[in-house]
Amino acid sequence: MKLADTGLTAQEIKDKASKYMIETYERFDFLAETAKDQYIYDEKGEKYLDFYAGIAVNSAGNCNEKVVEAVVEQAKTLMHTFNYPYTIPQAVLAEKICTTIGMDKIFFQNSGTEANEAMIKMARKYGIEKYGPNRYHIVTAKMGFHGRTFGAMSATGQPGNGCQIGFGPMTYGFSYAPYNDLQAFKDACTENTIAIMVEPVQGEGGVHPATQEFLQGLREFCDEKGMLLLLDEVQTGWCRTGKVMSYMNYGVKPDIVSMAKALGGGMPIGAICATEEVAKAFTAGSHGTTFGGNPVSCAAALAEIDELLGRNLADNAAKMGAYFMEKLKTLPHVKEVRGQGLLVGVEFDDTINAVDVKHECLHRHLLLTAIGAHVIRMVPPLIIEEKDCDEAYEIIRASVEALS
Repeated sequence: MKLADTGLTAQEIKDKASKYMIETYERFDFLAETAKDQYIYDEKGEKYLDFYAGIAVNSAGNCNEKVVEAVVEQAKTLMHTFNYPYTIPQAVLAEKICTTIGMDKIFFQNSGTEANEAMIKMARKYGIEKYGPNRYHIVTAKMGFHGRTFGAMSATGQPGNGCQIGFGPMTYGFSYAPYNDLQAFKDACTENTIAIMVEPVQGEGGVHPATQEFLQGLREFCDEKGMLLLLDEVQTGWCRTGKVMSYMNYGVKPDIVSMAKALGGGMPIGAICATEEVAKAFTAGSHGTTFGGNPVSCAAALAEIDELLGRNLADNAAKMGAYFMEKLKTLPHVKEVRGQGLLVGVEFDDTINAVDVKHECLHRHLLLTAIGAHVIRMVPPLIIEEKDCDEAYEIIRASVEALS
């Protein structure tokens, strides 16, 4: 739908949103009307360089033609059904994902937080059924982020932050340990611990990649103790970090991995993949979903995966990420540049506020976000080239200089 089709002005659209919507977001003061590749366009046709990609979703580009075509064609034949009959897109996608990332079984969900919720449920049920009623404890990382449903929110190791404040007691059975501190994770485990759950790269925590020693050590420790390694790849999965999945950068394999965001190319879909043994914990009636594995979303995901793999966008993410991060290190007031592939964070010194940088960049038509007081995060479409990195760099530099 375009603004001209409504008979309304841009301000009237904003006023309607303010009047009728429950707002929990800090809105950017522009109307996103159309999008293509690495750009979003407002109602005036002015373009914004999109280095946020719908929060790491539009990895093969905004409104990718192959994804759009797949959505349209599938919507003409079967938009939705319940999960009792077999559907073609769901079955074909299940095989494509499992064989591509080396996992055995998949369960489809609608989003990242639902995928993480399912991962937590599967791990707990596996532990209780195999070892007894007390084997449900899970250790997660401080400053991690796993979503906003109650289990995922409780697994988020940021007690007292905006994600948890005001919602009463969290779900029992989680402990937190400092990220990249292998010994601290070992110490946090008890005889009742069934799993360790972490992100290979902490996104909301400030863009902190796991060290090789940490992730490899967690895998070995879990094997030693009969525990499961759960990896949250909602943001890092599907070529974002220079490999199809981030865990492939480390040479480890999880027992369960969650995914969403880039998987659907703009359509809502999430999933967990598990080993054959662990997947047996989910039996008939133990878990379910109305929309998970929706035919249209699955068709979109198939097209998105074909684009990501066929165009070698993991390799491009690795190449462009390295190029971009080297340039970003030369920005004024930079304390540290961190990332993996095209999941990039820039931490500024105490004189620069990241939220102010975000708004200055918006004014100059670059879209990115801020984490806390001093970190900006960028997750652009994986199709970007050096010229796009150069343009983004110049806008960030001008924004920081304006704030200095």
